Amino acid sequence: MKKYLVFIVSFIVMYTVFQILSGMFLTWIYIPDMSSAWFMSANLSQETVITGSNSLGLSLLTAVLAASVAYFILLKFAGRRKGNN
Repeated sequence: MKKYLVFIVSFIVMYTVFQILSGMFLTWIYIPDMSSAWFMSANLSQETVITGSNSLGLSLLTAVLAASVAYFILLKFAGRRKGNN
């Protein structure tokens, strides 16, 4: 159980770091087209609606599920390798 928890925590940390670094990279390489944005702004609504979402919870749930699947696949294949030697 301890190995499973270490695997889950390390997987979530790596997943989070990947999300942050990929977001930073995509932000860094993005070049906005200001002229088309200016012309499109005339058609936009003047009201701002803010809605809440729980994307962090969904993201963490996805990471835990992916880590669990990866861990149990690793155990299955590691068990096969030990049996073959």
